[in-house]
Amino acid sequence: QPRNMNKAIGKKEFANEVAGSTTLSLVHFKTEWNGASQIVSMMYEELANAYRGVVNFFTVDMETETVLAKEFGVSEIPAILFFKNGQVIDHAKGLIPKNALICKIEIALISAKS
Repeated sequence: QPRNMNKAIGKKEFANEVAGSTTLSLVHFKTEWNGASQIVSMMYEELANAYRGVVNFFTVDMETETVLAKEFGVSEIPAILFFKNGQVIDHAKGLIPKNALICKIEIALISAKS
């Protein structure tokens, strides 16, 4: 049941919150010092509000969660991975425009239903 707006998670929470979830989940891999990450973070917050109750939004700090980043092959940031039933179904890297991200979310929601 989606409830969060944008929750910071680590390896421990990942298994329950993302891998074990049937809800579409977006996971934003970022660092505090990366400029592009900060720009994407603001947009990500807005979308987390807009899709509240429909999509789960999570943030992973690359500095502290290196294992999680390695596990999913995240090397460049910011990176947003789309998860459904524990599988990565889409991703967005770098400075993605907000409407491009909305498009990806909408497509993921449609394909998630089928």
